[in-house]
Amino acid sequence: MDKNPELSIVMPCLNEAETLAICIKKAQSFFTTYKVDGEIVIADNGSTDGSIEIAKSLNTKVIHAEKKGYGSALKAGITASKGTYIIIGDADDSYDFGNLMPYLKKLRDGFDLVMGNRFKGGIEKDAMPFLHKYLGNPVLSFIGRLFFKIKIGDFHCGLRGFSKAAYNKMSLKTSGMEFASEMVVKSKLNSLSITEVPTTLKKDGRTRPPHLNTWSDGWRHLRFLMLYAPNWLFLYPGIVLALIGLILSTVLVIQPLKIDGLTLDVHTLLYASSFLLVGFQFIIFYGLTKIFAVENELLPKSNRYNKLFKIINLERGLVIGFIALSIGLFLSLRGLSVWSDTNYGTLDASTTLRLIIPAITLLQLGIQTILFSLFFSVLGLKK
Repeated sequence: MDKNPELSIVMPCLNEAETLAICIKKAQSFFTTYKVDGEIVIADNGSTDGSIEIAKSLNTKVIHAEKKGYGSALKAGITASKGTYIIIGDADDSYDFGNLMPYLKKLRDGFDLVMGNRFKGGIEKDAMPFLHKYLGNPVLSFIGRLFFKIKIGDFHCGLRGFSKAAYNKMSLKTSGMEFASEMVVKSKLNSLSITEVPTTLKKDGRTRPPHLNTWSDGWRHLRFLMLYAPNWLFLYPGIVLALIGLILSTVLVIQPLKIDGLTLDVHTLLYASSFLLVGFQFIIFYGLTKIFAVENELLPKSNRYNKLFKIINLERGLVIGFIALSIGLFLSLRGLSVWSDTNYGTLDASTTLRLIIPAITLLQLGIQTILFSLFFSVLGLKK
């Protein structure tokens, strides 16, 4: 039986006839120069310009990805590769496939994912669009570091290496350009070791426009980062809103608040209670999103996730919900009693709304807590 190669170089390809042969020959030269046992896999995504024939003529393995998309092509190529380690890179001659030894050394040292950093290695003039260089990539990389605590400087470098074993642990799902972000995020979420090496980027050799769309693909990356960090998308904003609403509501229920001649009264109380309700809804969405993502294997399970079911359960939620409902109902009846004392005539708005607004708020919080507890238990049935 043939021995599997040490390294597979996988190149996604969609009409890259102008540069494909150059990239393949550089990769083959790398194998020869550094005496690396390797293979080249071309993951074709529907080329019609002769790319397939070029790849076959240079004795590479050609894999046809049925589904369209950068991520789909790479997943097909990676799945078909036989190497212990895999390096992926675009076939547009913007990366130097003859200089892959820094990646392979890091992989041999035991790192699971080795990222290229174009900002450390050098970006040639006109190699990266202005918006990508100074806005898109820095902003998205910063968000990735902030949300997931990943210490790398270039989230979207197209040249990167990883072990086949690590790739299998990542369980990657996306099919488009956001595949690049998903690989980094999933590596971190699965506690895989990540490092980076300086990488040069030069202007690609194509005469046609690139496949990457600045705004739509940038949005896909941002959307992915937000959806995979429900704490930043829902939990933290929810806690801030709920705390502001709770503190301000508590103060205003007791008495109006005067600040430098400005009086905050029941009208502000109404907004404060709305802050509390909206903040609570954000927190609920965090819980539901987290459960859905974990149970559908979009996010890995963690000790914190298991503790969630010990803290929050159907019975406890129902009890808390009914307590809030009961207090809200009591305050409502108290307000009705105040109205009856005036023979159902005109009421002092400031006094009455200090009862009615908290009453309505607690009624809504109670109902939301009960419904959340029921839905929470349904989503977590596997537990």
